[in-house]
Amino acid sequence: MTIRYELPRQWISYDSLAVQGELLAAKAAMIALTQIPYQRSWADELQRVQLKREVAGTSRIEGAEFTERELDVALRESPAQLETRSQRQAAAAVATYRWIAQLQADRPVDEHLILEIHRRMVTGCDDDHCSPGKVRGRDENVTFGSPRHRGVEGGQACAEALRSLAMAAQSDYLSHDPLVQALALHYHFAAMHPFLDGNGRTARALEAMMLQRTGLRDTLFIAMSNYYYENKPHYLAALSETRGRNHDLTPFLKFALKGIESQCRLLFGEIRRQVEKALYRNTMTDLFGRLRSPRKRVMSGRHLQILNLMLDVDEITLMDLTTRTRHFYALKNPHKALIRDLNYLIQLQAIQAKPLPEDGGFLLSVRLEWPTQITETDFFRRVKEMPKGKVYGFLSGF
Repeated sequence: MTIRYELPRQWISYDSLAVQGELLAAKAAMIALTQIPYQRSWADELQRVQLKREVAGTSRIEGAEFTERELDVALRESPAQLETRSQRQAAAAVATYRWIAQLQADRPVDEHLILEIHRRMVTGCDDDHCSPGKVRGRDENVTFGSPRHRGVEGGQACAEALRSLAMAAQSDYLSHDPLVQALALHYHFAAMHPFLDGNGRTARALEAMMLQRTGLRDTLFIAMSNYYYENKPHYLAALSETRGRNHDLTPFLKFALKGIESQCRLLFGEIRRQVEKALYRNTMTDLFGRLRSPRKRVMSGRHLQILNLMLDVDEITLMDLTTRTRHFYALKNPHKALIRDLNYLIQLQAIQAKPLPEDGGFLLSVRLEWPTQITETDFFRRVKEMPKGKVYGFLSGF
């Protein structure tokens, strides 16, 4: 049985009490994210990571298949330069999201804007079977989802439904919380499916645009499509349940608001980690830079090189670190010198090492909490008490 589309009596209808907890949690996570201090360089890098997650998620929801390398290529090239449809879809999505990020925040969400987003989303990848920015014509009907749903009838009904949604976004929507507005636009666009293809991608791009206008703009972009992809069965079920309730948005709002919270907290954690790394770099540079003797200054230079390298990765094996630090040592046995330096840093509690039982090696990482635990007095006491042997500590047998 196919569930036919019906125009909603109200464009935003939901149980406000039922979603209150999720809405408050999402807004709290947003506030925390927008208030945390960050350097522009961190934010630019995180923005690239978030855009990659968003594009990968929105494409893979629709069944796109590509490796990470293929996705990286798609992010750099234009659709015309790519071979597979999946890559061309990813490239078009990247260009669309970048265009959205440049829009004025007060630009009305009207029919022309929606058509333009769709045009950009399918041009160069799906325009062989779907007219970019053109709603379905008469007898051009689509079904989707499970159970099967039928989008609004093609032709005049389709054009009028999209026009009504755009008008509601500029009127009825404005009396509701901005997060609810963004999610409602996503749902209703997806429910009517006004185009032959690219409906899901366009719905998620519209949501991203609306979320940016709530304060998650530019460097604080969150990858909701990544959340939808990772929870695809629940995502599709929430959309379907909402449609089955005659457009009662409660199921989809509860699900999607949890996504806003989780994605904000994920990005918050990544920014906080960058803050911790910056504090770590400042502390290590200050303390090691104050060692006086010529020998200790030479050693501290290597220690800083090792720590800087380790700060650029979350974890690194001893074998990999040995390979990447050989040029630090003008010695016959650089490995033994590295072990001595690592044990020195372990004794200072600046790094930690975990045994790898499967191959007898070690997994190394910096202790980001170190700057909050070490004092100047404690640092110099530990340096003074450090054993004089060339190799010591539990890495000595490696």
